[in-house]
Amino acid sequence: MTTDNLQQILQVKNMNETSADLYFYGDIVSSWWGAWDDTDQYPEAVKNFLDEAKGKELNIYINSGGGSVFAGIAIYNMIKRHQGYKRVYVDGLAASIASIIALAGDETYIPANAYYMIHKPWFSVSGNADDLRTHADVLDTVESGVMTIYMENAKEGVTDEQIKQMLKDETWLTGEEASQYFNVKVSDEVKAVACASDMYKEFKHTPKALTVPHSADRSKDYMFAF
Repeated sequence: MTTDNLQQILQVKNMNETSADLYFYGDIVSSWWGAWDDTDQYPEAVKNFLDEAKGKELNIYINSGGGSVFAGIAIYNMIKRHQGYKRVYVDGLAASIASIIALAGDETYIPANAYYMIHKPWFSVSGNADDLRTHADVLDTVESGVMTIYMENAKEGVTDEQIKQMLKDETWLTGEEASQYFNVKVSDEVKAVACASDMYKEFKHTPKALTVPHSADRSKDYMFAF
């Protein structure tokens, strides 16, 4: 039976009087019920961490293939509200909704050999034609929301049309390429960190260098994913 692995996920590292480290080294899910791996993150876990780290500087490390769009946006907003300076480090991959979380800091660093991926939101649903049209409208609304975040963090001169096309194409960027579109800083190359994610099977253009064996298929809460 699945149990609440909140304490396993939030094994706080380097918490002291002035700073704390937060790791996104798994998929983003909506609740502890969907957190099959110790590395999976969900909003309640992040809220509890931020409550404990109130007022401290944050070092946020990301190596995630994404997951639930609503959970990811909730996490983004919580981190944005945190009263303390926030530095984000993409250790290997910030894909899908993890690419949004990567923009929640005051500074974001992406090594030249790391990846940043954006794409259109998607969902898994069944129903009749009316149901599907309704869900398509919801997806358009979700896309509008994430577009706002991307454009708030875009380089001067980058247009809505450019980002929308990148979403449509499922665009994979190196750290160097990401810095041409978004307000992120390129850091020195680091040793690649493997990222195990159930999201890879949903992507169309995953670089072979990123794919690693993962556990058997499991039902995570990805009805609306990004």
